Amino acid sequence: MTDLHRLSIREMTEGLNSAQFSSRELTQHYLNRIAHIDTQVHSYITVTAEQALAQADAADVVLKAGNASVLTGVPIAHKDIFCTQGIKTTAGSKILDNFISPYDATVVAKGKVAGLVTLGKVNMDEFAMGSTSENSFYGATANPWNLSHVPGGSSGGSAAAVAADLAPFATGTDTGGSIRQPASFCGLTGLKPTYGRVSRFGMIAYASSLDQGGPMARSAEDCAYLMNVMAGHDAKDSTSVEKDVDNYVTNLNATSVKGLRIGIPKQYFNVAGLDADVKARVEESLKKLEEMGATLVEIDLNMTESYVPTYYLIAPAEASSNLQRYDGVRYGYRCENPVDLTDLYKRSRSEGFGKEVQQRILIGTYALSAGYYDAYYVKAQKVRRLIQQDFLKAFESVDVIAAPSAPTTAYKIGANLSPTEMYLGDIYTLAVNLAGLPAINAPVGFDQNNLPVGLQLIGNYWSESQLLSVVHQYQQATDWHTKRAAIAEENA
Repeated sequence: MTDLHRLSIREMTEGLNSAQFSSRELTQHYLNRIAHIDTQVHSYITVTAEQALAQADAADVVLKAGNASVLTGVPIAHKDIFCTQGIKTTAGSKILDNFISPYDATVVAKGKVAGLVTLGKVNMDEFAMGSTSENSFYGATANPWNLSHVPGGSSGGSAAAVAADLAPFATGTDTGGSIRQPASFCGLTGLKPTYGRVSRFGMIAYASSLDQGGPMARSAEDCAYLMNVMAGHDAKDSTSVEKDVDNYVTNLNATSVKGLRIGIPKQYFNVAGLDADVKARVEESLKKLEEMGATLVEIDLNMTESYVPTYYLIAPAEASSNLQRYDGVRYGYRCENPVDLTDLYKRSRSEGFGKEVQQRILIGTYALSAGYYDAYYVKAQKVRRLIQQDFLKAFESVDVIAAPSAPTTAYKIGANLSPTEMYLGDIYTLAVNLAGLPAINAPVGFDQNNLPVGLQLIGNYWSESQLLSVVHQYQQATDWHTKRAAIAEENA
């Protein structure tokens, strides 16, 4: 029973349903690992051990009665951006350090209905603003592959928890790459669904037209199991799309790699900051897909240079609007002894928000201010439409588009990259959110420092099944997704 964390989600469900082990045993196994290992990784903000064991016991009753759903009794970690009833929900920020949510996010509620057991809430960049998980009030999370490096962000806690085998899978959110980039840095599979595919109700907002929840796990198959829970229309979310949802698990072999047309944007492989090892591993993975029957087609994505400036006008503008609600009045952090209402607002926000969040609020407020709205925000929205059209034109001749997920492997903790360097690190992921497209990261090898490299596949709208299927077949032919960091091999 010491190696339960090495099981796939499918193997866990089979073991639970055949009574090889109980949900309590499985849950306790993960709680022991968290207690033993997470002092080094710091992936969790809140561990809900008592509640998890109670949920596991309830799951065991259902399993014994033969009334279990597919995932009944399987543990999960939730990014601390999803509201959880009765459990602290912080979004990685001091301003929400005392916030106990009175309700569950739809994603969390669906997980409960499916019988999932919540291990706890995992760390993240404050309000999902960042690419390293260092911008957290609760301190930095470490990359399990090398504890002196970051796990990526903003879903770095989710990625680190799964990579260290402190949870079998986890929820993440992706506003500009925050599922795909940490999945790349930590050697995982991570799916950013089409905008509107997963409910945003109860998911603390950063940039409402860009945010989307998705699964993070070791393999495409594991992600498919969680997507079956997360996906679907939600009347509580006005941006949720009423569209039939696939069974992502049964569709894992529905798309044949043979004959698949993979677009290779020449602009993406000529980016100045693209690391040689990353480029080599991505090209090797594409060659493998070609050997499996795919066709590589060179394409043009002419708007590539517009991704970063467009995103970093629209996202901060929406953040400026969304974060107005944190005023020290209704909930969250309140400064001590304010002299008047203005002092309450100013000090509660300046003391409660971290540097990166304040910086993005200021940028966004400037872009929305009188005299600059048309020159910046409106123009960025027009360019956003051109970026979308660029992709749609490409999909007329290809089925999916391939790219690195990030131009480098994981940075060192404390590297203190400038904002420009940090933002340029998102060059390959931002456009997917601007266009609302789905995309997936798959691990495809390591650099010379044994840090993981990720391949990103971008699909047309609603093609999550296709992306999961292609990566699943790639993972049947390779073993990169099975590799584990040394810390993950430790037994609690």
